[in-house]
Amino acid sequence: MYRVMLVEDDAKLATLVAEYLQAHEFAVDIVPRGDTALARFTASRPDIVVLDLMLPGLDGMRVCRQIRDISSLPILILTAREDSYDEVFGLEQGADDYVNKPVQPRVLLARLRALLRRTGDAVADEPGDLVFGALSISRENRSVTWRGTSILLNNPEYKLLVVLAEAAGQVLSRDDIFKKLRGFEFDGQDRSIDNCISRLRRKFSDESMQKIKTVWGEGYLFSPSAWA
Repeated sequence: MYRVMLVEDDAKLATLVAEYLQAHEFAVDIVPRGDTALARFTASRPDIVVLDLMLPGLDGMRVCRQIRDISSLPILILTAREDSYDEVFGLEQGADDYVNKPVQPRVLLARLRALLRRTGDAVADEPGDLVFGALSISRENRSVTWRGTSILLNNPEYKLLVVLAEAAGQVLSRDDIFKKLRGFEFDGQDRSIDNCISRLRRKFSDESMQKIKTVWGEGYLFSPSAWA
């Protein structure tokens, strides 16, 4: 039985979601306030977090950042906004996926299972270093160094870099990347991958786009020979 920490101040919605997940063999711990979420997280150590963004005490984005600073456990955010701002910003803060409100319990369950499968697969793999020239990526301690300097990456940036590096020399489409990172296909509108690529290029001084190449009409290519 997986343990879910549901951070949601809407008591009716929280009860509905909890009952549905409990019927599908999840244990659910409901936290109604953002300012108590981190303490509850460290005390209960859930397997996955479902996090509303509009919370009393402390907003969900800050809660997401607090949890991500101490843990790599999967975080799924709930957003009521119709545009992509919350989704993109939430992923930048370290969330792994999102579900739009009004929440459909079956969709939420599917997303949770997909995240937990990916987490289990990652744990099952024997982590090792990925080394390309002056770039070293440690999958064991989730650290990245380039030219002897530690590069600070948030969770989405780190995961995307690993996905690209593991497929070094191959073109990955947005569909490929979305499936590896989030378990479903690119919807044609989400720009979070493009935004994350841009941030990686800035952090690795890749203004000429030689380390992470854009292959127009196809996707992105991690060039293994460009990391001198």
